[in-house]
Amino acid sequence: MFRKVFGKTKQEANPLPTLHKLNETLEMLEKKEKLLGKKAAAEVEKAKQFTQAKNRNSAIKCLKRKKLYEQQIEQLGNFQLRIHDQMIMLESANATTETVDALRSGTAVMKAMNKTTNIDDLEKTMDEINDQTESMKQIQEALSAPVGAAADFDEDELEAELEELEETELEEELIQPATTAPATSVSVNVPVGRQPTKPASQRVNREEDELAALQAEMAL
Repeated sequence: MFRKVFGKTKQEANPLPTLHKLNETLEMLEKKEKLLGKKAAAEVEKAKQFTQAKNRNSAIKCLKRKKLYEQQIEQLGNFQLRIHDQMIMLESANATTETVDALRSGTAVMKAMNKTTNIDDLEKTMDEINDQTESMKQIQEALSAPVGAAADFDEDELEAELEELEETELEEELIQPATTAPATSVSVNVPVGRQPTKPASQRVNREEDELAALQAEMAL
């Protein structure tokens, strides 16, 4: 059943023309139903008039025709129910068909993608990326390697020399006495007319110089 429905082309399985035709038929049946309802009501009115006129036979004929109209109205109601049921089924089938078509399109796209990019191609691409990455790493290492005189330096000798410098610096810090903080200069206001006295050491040095000069003059 599904193969018969979904195996047809989209134009052949298009339910829209059929739904349109069913809708037109439904409108026609509704109009007939209203018309028959009016005829049945008219027969009832005629039956009332014949009853008032004491015409029993004509009244009964009117009621019989009313019954026939009511049977036709009931039949038209059943037809409408069948059409409504058919329309619901077609609308549901249309939604199902559209869903299947969408899924089928998605599956086709996925198949096309798998054909263009399969697992072998993916692994090959990843291998190429890894190769290029390794080549770039080797190029960077070659560019960063020392050349010329710097390439002849012995790292162990440099480390030993650095340790000697650190030990020498440590010994000098231990031998050097602790330095006192420099005295803060304090401005002293000296009274006008008075000069600050020179230190005693300066006076002793000056007296010794004067004595030496006097001895030299006496020797002459």
